[in-house]
Amino acid sequence: MSTFHDLTEQFADRHIGPRPDDLAAMLDAIGVDSVEQLIDETIPASIRDDALDLPDALGEGAALERLRSYADRNQVVTSLIGLGYADTVVPPVVLRNVLENPAWYTAYTPYQPEISQGRLETLVNYQTMVCDLTGLDLANSSLLDEATAAAEAMALARRTVRGDRSTFFVHHDVHPQTLAVLRTRAEPTGIRLLVGDLDDLERDDQDVDLAGDLFGALFSYPTSTGAVTDWSASIERVHELGALAVVATDLLACVLLRSPGELGADVAIGSAQRFGVPLGFGGPHAGFMAVKTSAARALPGRLVGVSTDTGGRPALRLALQTREQHIRREKATSNICTAQVLLANMAGLYASWHGPDGLRRIATRVHGLTVVAAEALRDAGRSVRHGTWFDTVTVDLADECAADAVVAAALDHGLNLRRVDGSSVGFTLDETTTPDVVERLLVSFGVDRADVATADLAGAVPAGLERTAPLLPQAAFNSYHSEHEMLRYLRRLADRDLALDRTMIPLGSCTMKLNATSEMEPITWPEFGSIHPAAPDDQTVGYREMIAELEAWLAEITGYAAVSVQPNAGSQGEFAGLLAIRAYHRDRGDDQRTICLIPSSAHGTNAASAVMAGLDVVVVACDADGNVDLADLDAKIDASGDRLAGIMITYPSTHGVFETEVQAICAKVHDAGGQVYVDGANLNAMVGLARPGRFGADVSHLNLHKTFCIPHGGGGPGVGPVGVREHLVPFLPGDPLGDGAGAVGPVSAARFGSAGILPIPWMYIAMMGADGLRRATEHAIVAANYVATRLDAHFPVLYTGASGRVAHECIIDLREITKTTGVTVDDVAKRLIDYGFHAPTMSFPVAGTLMIEPTESEERVELDRFCDAMVAIRGEIDRIADGAEQLESSALRMAPHTADDLIGEWERPYSRESAAYPLPSLRQTKYFPPVSRIDGAYGDRHLVCSCEPLESYASDLLLTPTSR
Repeated sequence: MSTFHDLTEQFADRHIGPRPDDLAAMLDAIGVDSVEQLIDETIPASIRDDALDLPDALGEGAALERLRSYADRNQVVTSLIGLGYADTVVPPVVLRNVLENPAWYTAYTPYQPEISQGRLETLVNYQTMVCDLTGLDLANSSLLDEATAAAEAMALARRTVRGDRSTFFVHHDVHPQTLAVLRTRAEPTGIRLLVGDLDDLERDDQDVDLAGDLFGALFSYPTSTGAVTDWSASIERVHELGALAVVATDLLACVLLRSPGELGADVAIGSAQRFGVPLGFGGPHAGFMAVKTSAARALPGRLVGVSTDTGGRPALRLALQTREQHIRREKATSNICTAQVLLANMAGLYASWHGPDGLRRIATRVHGLTVVAAEALRDAGRSVRHGTWFDTVTVDLADECAADAVVAAALDHGLNLRRVDGSSVGFTLDETTTPDVVERLLVSFGVDRADVATADLAGAVPAGLERTAPLLPQAAFNSYHSEHEMLRYLRRLADRDLALDRTMIPLGSCTMKLNATSEMEPITWPEFGSIHPAAPDDQTVGYREMIAELEAWLAEITGYAAVSVQPNAGSQGEFAGLLAIRAYHRDRGDDQRTICLIPSSAHGTNAASAVMAGLDVVVVACDADGNVDLADLDAKIDASGDRLAGIMITYPSTHGVFETEVQAICAKVHDAGGQVYVDGANLNAMVGLARPGRFGADVSHLNLHKTFCIPHGGGGPGVGPVGVREHLVPFLPGDPLGDGAGAVGPVSAARFGSAGILPIPWMYIAMMGADGLRRATEHAIVAANYVATRLDAHFPVLYTGASGRVAHECIIDLREITKTTGVTVDDVAKRLIDYGFHAPTMSFPVAGTLMIEPTESEERVELDRFCDAMVAIRGEIDRIADGAEQLESSALRMAPHTADDLIGEWERPYSRESAAYPLPSLRQTKYFPPVSRIDGAYGDRHLVCSCEPLESYASDLLLTPTSR
């Protein structure tokens, strides 16, 4: 008998790679009779929890229809709310060929630069755009949002200024969500926020001596309520006090205004959202930060720079990585790991598409319409708060309760305005604003003007603040203004890179699984993409219902009482979870509980996040099997006494195994009065099989860009929800635009973080259902054990569980190989490029190893292709070990090989064929990297992080082939 259900295709069968016959062969290779047997041998029975109360799985069409019902309950209203968010037009060529193109959105962070030259180029373009518009020397390749960027700038200023200083001044006319996030970040680390007017920098009655305690100041340019202020004298005063000046700015305003750098700013921050990135109910958007060169090594986030490869070609790579959290841990400049690369690329490409003339046209139009509106209001007797504007105007009303009436009148005309307070209303114009919108806006204030379409839009930038510096003269912003040229440019860039659309990416601890097309489709619906984060609640009913359902599903999957999706990266989820632990202890009067135990194998963000949350890091050793050393844990707990706040562990462990003593670890910490934080980085090995909230954890962050299919985007966006047990629910992140009454403030600029991409995990869970999610986890464990079994004879697997099994990833050990032959993990990683693969995770968590995570989405043929490549590479290593080849002249050491290498003069002891086609299958699917192995150290010594055509760097870099 075949029922309708039997004859209906299930999405899980498309998401999961291996077919039944392939699964049987994989299980046979592993040496088990069934998936159930493997799971029993892998996951401790004491933590098994297979029950998930989730709705039945929906087909792709039904899931889209259900999500459409949520979207239809949102109202797309023209937003003039501002607050740092502006509606924009995504260039269709960028929308179709970047945001909707898996060659861009499925790529990983460019730690392997030889196969990432395309997106690295667009990131350099983005950095150059930010530097040019802000007038500063160096910009990173994105931060999480504007408010987070402000908090990171505050931390940078404190690190950079000499002396033990603790006061940070914030001019009061700053976006409220920025101030809220600053408060969250300041309090745990003992920073005193001084919020006020300029007079507060001169007063003698301060609690502290500003000359000895001020380390930084934040000014807004333009301000939140719209003033365009010349801050140069204030910045000079800040410098006299020995502090750094941070300016929050608007990139479109900088097209017409003198740059923050010209005003004397040391740091500029803001959001690139209005450069072609949808509103998305608050995100994801690329925050930016630009600094002077002197602050380069204190700059948070990632930085792309120019170096050279072995053939003398200019090449791009991530610069100054030694300052990042995965190396410096608790001493890192920031805990940020995932940033917003996909959105930064879109913003940079927006500037390339419009070019300087197009940006001037947009900026002049926006500013001109603002001037027309402001002057019409003033001429009609309305009280306009400031005498200068760029795109934002605040109107002070005579009646203390008049704001609600004006906001309601505007809504009747299809407009959302900002209610500044009971007697003040603000509006912000943008690229999409038309004369009709301005006329409806004026009518909302009781002002009639019907000639806006023919008004002079020349504008009136305040005297002395006009931009006179050249605007974006680089070739990247003056070459791609026709659609054909931009289309071909984007294709050339994508062809230089490896992403999931071309090959598996077996990065351990990264879960590079399928990002299904049906999951991605809804994020460009206007009902999700065109909603302002401060839109009235009755306009966002569908959004909030969808988010509430997603949070409930995530709570069910993890066994927690509640989940908040506000954290817009895993690092922010860690921070939020640790803040919850800290607030819980303080609420109980246990302010002394400040010690956070962290195993030595943990990801570097754990330690960096703990320090940000005001905790003291104490490292717990791991034993010879890679597990937490229980004896050392006992000793550290005893030594901590009543100062113990909690422990952060990753489960399954960062070593890729299910530790059998996880419940004992939780119990030990609980008995000592601490809380247990389980890092959700490896949740892909537990969904449907175990729940951290049920086996002893109190709090976890999840990575929706790993386990729940949000694509990595080349280094972001990500979402890092935090889940907590019942006693920690009151300490979840607060609303950045709320009244500040919560126990813990916000960690992101928007209430729901990167809400614009939450339809992706919603679709994934809805289409998989409980059974599909469980099967996905089982297949991930099968795939990892299959790879471990195939490779163990060639590269020993370093850690296994009590039954000899790995979880969803495995670590292969090259240390003995390196010791006896000199072949390093770098050699293997670069040689894998010749085989068409992205390398596994290198030297983490153990130096000299590779960590492999194949995920459930890869078919057996792709797993075998990877294993065949690794086995072939082992054969190359053996020839070096046997003395048949010399390492320095081998294909391993000379890898990767470009097409240019092959057609040039050939004096290497191995053949061109073995260099380019080490396996016969590569003749049909060959990928050639655009550059050979890159010299990262050279680029750090000669730091260049802005763009010209790469060829223009050749003479400056003195590029000559290295002798190898």
